[in-house]
Amino acid sequence: MPATPRQLTEQELAVDPVDAARLLLGAVVEADGPDGVVGVRVVEVEAYRGGDDPASHCYRGRTPRNDVMFGPAGRLYVYFVYGMHFCANVVSLTDGVPGAVLLRAGEVVTGVELARARRPAARSDAELAKGPARLTGVLGLDRGHNGVDLTSPDSSVRLLAGAPVDPAAIRTGPRVGVAVAVDVPWRFWLDSPAVSTYRRGTRRTRSTLPGGA
Repeated sequence: MPATPRQLTEQELAVDPVDAARLLLGAVVEADGPDGVVGVRVVEVEAYRGGDDPASHCYRGRTPRNDVMFGPAGRLYVYFVYGMHFCANVVSLTDGVPGAVLLRAGEVVTGVELARARRPAARSDAELAKGPARLTGVLGLDRGHNGVDLTSPDSSVRLLAGAPVDPAAIRTGPRVGVAVAVDVPWRFWLDSPAVSTYRRGTRRTRSTLPGGA
């Protein structure tokens, strides 16, 4: 009988976002909803820091919008983009120091039928959570989940450790959709049909970028 997956801890996530990003590959985000549970295995992420990262939401300092990104680690930072989509990030680093990892894409491993109902336009299961807005959509995440503690056993959204990933299997490249620090190779992914399509950014406003955390 397989062992029950354990939750990642705040201590494990209180590291540099680049290290947290690698840790999150293969992990499972599991979310409870009124209609059931959906779990997504993370296959693509992006790391964002604070004052030294011009693509970050925290580059100009702390605001009511980005407050959760300042910790503690293991919290969920959810923001609204383009007036229609939510994006979800896992907060890293220590309390008071901003850093987070954007969840870009994943493979649905629990609640596939529910995920299909939430994303009826998906042409295949690989497209269900292919992209940050689709990922939050199949998990049922919205602004009400901002600040949720992913490391608490009582949380409605949990971050579970996955099977170990061979470091040689991790791919790296530029982040998607950002118009500043465009060549920083802080996007990490595994070989999977669920990985999103790379798009080099052209916009100049960080607060509206789908990539920036």
